[in-house]
Amino acid sequence: MSLVSPAELFAAAAPGTGVAAVNVILTEHLEAFVLAAESRRTGLILQLSQNAVAYHGSLAPIGVAVLEAARRSTVPIAVQLDHADDPALIREAAALGFTSVMYDGSKLAYDRNVETTATLAAELHRAGIWVEAELGEIGGKDGVHSATARTDPDDAAAFVASTGVDGLAVAVGSSHAMRDQSAVIDLDLIRAIGGRVAVPLVLHGSSGVGDDLVRAACAAGIRKVNFGTRFNAVLTASVRETLAASPGLIDPRAYLAAARAAVSADAAHVLDVVSAA
Repeated sequence: MSLVSPAELFAAAAPGTGVAAVNVILTEHLEAFVLAAESRRTGLILQLSQNAVAYHGSLAPIGVAVLEAARRSTVPIAVQLDHADDPALIREAAALGFTSVMYDGSKLAYDRNVETTATLAAELHRAGIWVEAELGEIGGKDGVHSATARTDPDDAAAFVASTGVDGLAVAVGSSHAMRDQSAVIDLDLIRAIGGRVAVPLVLHGSSGVGDDLVRAACAAGIRKVNFGTRFNAVLTASVRETLAASPGLIDPRAYLAAARAAVSADAAHVLDVVSAA
């Protein structure tokens, strides 16, 4: 099925369901996610964050690997540069062939965020790239990535109209890097934002959201569901378990193969939850 735009995945998803977006850090993540998607015969979005690029030192080697895995897949896969605020990196991703970019101007003042997002969105649209963004701090919120942050529906509508973005990350009760599924999602707020905003809504920090709430959030209007931390926890737990059982083991292929299989199984579960919401 090969490399696609997120727009194609949203168009193919059944009403009331979502599309899973998963964070790639290592090639083990990448292989595990593609295997899970192919086993479930469903598309997904592979995300490479600006932080992950910094870990690898440059975009091209890992970025080309992610793109090639998508192109070779038997299911439709989109590739997104995630949480990027570096215009040079964004343009490099566009030149490589990424089909999606999440520009993160959330640390900027609102007017500056709107101006920068609109400029980048117009540029990326000319290259056929789907653009996601988020508002940032509005009305004294305690940071857009805090579980206490909430997106105002009127602000969301104004932001989308002013920037022309294709997808909007909303603050409705989740936060990044949660290690337990204790987030309480405001479903009424999702419905209210969805009533004002025509573009797909994105839930960040979904690792902290229980399965039933993920399904309910998709039914309420969330279309893109981002997961990252849960897979890192699964991978690390598997490595620890393998090395504890075989303390003399030194071949990374042995413990990373088990970790890759564990991540793939968890990713398949996530795909089941999101696509059957």
